[in-house]
Amino acid sequence: MPIRLDKLVAERFGMSRRAAQDAVRNGRIDVAGERCDEPGREIEPTEPIEFFPNRPKARTVAGRLKILHEDRYVLIVDKPPGVLTLPTQERESDTLIERAGRYLTIRHGRRNPYIGVVHRLDKDTSGALALARSPDAVRAFQSLFRKHDIERQYLTVVEGVPERLEGTVDLPMMEGRVDMRRGVERRPGMGKVAVTHYRVIERFGPVASLVACWLETGRTHQIRIHMSEIGHPVVGDKVYRPRTRPRCKAQFHRQALHAQTLGFVHPLTEKSIHVEAPLPADFSALIVDLRNRYGIPGAGG
Repeated sequence: MPIRLDKLVAERFGMSRRAAQDAVRNGRIDVAGERCDEPGREIEPTEPIEFFPNRPKARTVAGRLKILHEDRYVLIVDKPPGVLTLPTQERESDTLIERAGRYLTIRHGRRNPYIGVVHRLDKDTSGALALARSPDAVRAFQSLFRKHDIERQYLTVVEGVPERLEGTVDLPMMEGRVDMRRGVERRPGMGKVAVTHYRVIERFGPVASLVACWLETGRTHQIRIHMSEIGHPVVGDKVYRPRTRPRCKAQFHRQALHAQTLGFVHPLTEKSIHVEAPLPADFSALIVDLRNRYGIPGAGG
């Protein structure tokens, strides 16, 4: 019968439950030869586990790169806001790819480790992002994303309160416009299918709402475009917020969008992977501020 990893570690190595959780989160536990930092992961009691008490904390190695999951094929990281996934033509040195490469070099002693991009998050969007560790893994994970066989939940703060507290936005999207922005395709039969499911989690008076979004498809800027299209742009979005819209009392220095959950059946190991990226400090502070100023905490309904 499966057992939680932290419980098994506590029993196997004579630790308290809290110490076992810390050991797992800090990357000091290997399961069947691969590091696992998910205390709540359920494994078989017979699976081999190893404890490396002197291993450096994974989350502080290579500076400011938080690891949500790692195996020989994929690295899932918690991307901070303000960091590019890849460098642009400006050749920025501090990108997620650079941080991941530095992390793998320090952790595994490999120079110039392979890192492939499976999907991207905007510079100012935070949260869970998968990076492949081999060309074969890139192809396998890109195929997974193309088939949409993946769970992706985002949290966002939007302006106002949607009339329907849960629903689906099914509006096709165009690739690009002359102003370099993307948008909804108005011509019948044109554009790419784009479907976003949403649910209001909390309302901050009439000013703003905390909303969970699930992607059925993964088009560029999909949530930002769809939420703006139904009249509730993401707070802080300077690109897709209509310029004629009155100023909102909820203000934020970036778009309030966070990729919270990533879940899938691993295409190469067939194991079930589920990770959650904690809210960054600035996003949490935004919610607390809105809650204090405009409403009593409560569910969307």
